[in-house]
Amino acid sequence: MNKLSILAAGITATLLAGCTDDIEMRYPPKHELPDLPDIEGIHQFKAPLYWSVYEYCYNMERNGITGSAMDISASEWDKIIDWVATELKPYGYDMICTDGFIPMLAQDKSGYMTHYGSMPLKTLVEKCAAKGLKLGVYDNPLWIHGSKDTPIEGTEYTFNSLFYNGSTEVVNPKAEDQWFWWAVAENPGAREYIDGFFKHYKELGVEYIRMDFLSWYEDGKDRNMGIVGRGYGRESYARALAYIAESAKKYGIFTSLVMPHLNNDAEVEAKYGNMVRIVADTGGGGWWHCSASDKGKSYTSWPNCMNMFDGFTYWSHIAGKEKVILDGDFIRLNTFGSEAEKQTVVSLQLMAGGPVTVADQYSTIGDNMKYYTNSELLELNKDRFVGKPLSDKLSDKNNEVWYGQMSNGDWVIGLFNRDDASRSYNLSLSTFGISGEWKMRDLWKHADEGTVTSISATVPSHGCKIVRLSK
Repeated sequence: MNKLSILAAGITATLLAGCTDDIEMRYPPKHELPDLPDIEGIHQFKAPLYWSVYEYCYNMERNGITGSAMDISASEWDKIIDWVATELKPYGYDMICTDGFIPMLAQDKSGYMTHYGSMPLKTLVEKCAAKGLKLGVYDNPLWIHGSKDTPIEGTEYTFNSLFYNGSTEVVNPKAEDQWFWWAVAENPGAREYIDGFFKHYKELGVEYIRMDFLSWYEDGKDRNMGIVGRGYGRESYARALAYIAESAKKYGIFTSLVMPHLNNDAEVEAKYGNMVRIVADTGGGGWWHCSASDKGKSYTSWPNCMNMFDGFTYWSHIAGKEKVILDGDFIRLNTFGSEAEKQTVVSLQLMAGGPVTVADQYSTIGDNMKYYTNSELLELNKDRFVGKPLSDKLSDKNNEVWYGQMSNGDWVIGLFNRDDASRSYNLSLSTFGISGEWKMRDLWKHADEGTVTSISATVPSHGCKIVRLSK
């Protein structure tokens, strides 16, 4: 690919033209919503910084270990927790989170999940707490783990009442649900069951729930797999998320929504979730998942975008302080090919106001810890900074320039380069609505770069330059 040069004389006009581009984005279709309540004050959280078991389990599966054979021993958990507490916790990464893969078991009378494989969640919470860490759990308040005769606390019903019974109109009446037993939101006892779910986790000491496969509940369809279940409809889905938001707020639990279709411009998810996934699964990771997979394409169902950069760009308009947080999924730095790519993937999450979720293991991290622990960049997370691209059009190169203002008035500007060759920038600060002279500091070089009214830089292939402007 030829080197792309952006000339100073034409840059402002070009960027502003990009911002007013009238190409319509391919958002998911609109649907009517039932009259559901507002849940005030749910968008008070900052994006989490944490470690996920994802890569550990992903690699186990690739090595042929599946089903009930997938597990993590107590001694291995101790090694993981010690490593996270020592290497990541000092920089603000204060949580460890489970994921799918390993069996999720209900082994007490509550009927809710109590074990992650052989490990009791109560024990895992205690192990984390002993090192100053929290535990997050991968589970879904619409999944039924316990036996059908389990009583639903506060009602005359049992778990049996939660199951589909033929009275609910579904999207795919001839289909059967795959993988999960779903609690149908309209059924008697469902609201109390969901409330009991959050009460259960609060009593365990868990304050973060990552809930997956939401698109499968809504319409039973998967863009890659076809029909995967009955699909309980838009109204049922919206009601379920309203119940979830209501109880999550009641118990002070952060909700992470995963695999949603984001219909109607993410109307329901932005209203009722704390954080929402806006990209396909990390999988093998690397530059492919960060930027290259189906680059510049969007789809009208889950996953709407196949790479992080497109996902953050496409959905940037719904994010901001006191709004839903965008989740770019897990980072596996050991799968990236260059220092530039590693800086880009971490910077992108923080510029977009998303979480930084470490999936590298102590055995695979190599010398990559330094990218996760850049204190100057992590200041953005502490500040609840949320930046925006100059354009949210996937076909517009201006989506590679991000900017935003911190609570103290400082500006942060990110120049990204998704190309396979270096790229030159020369941008007047007026492009961002910034006037006057500002002191500029490069947050990766940790170096002051003088007083400026414009930014000039040559950004390497797959790289970035992140600067902070202060008075």
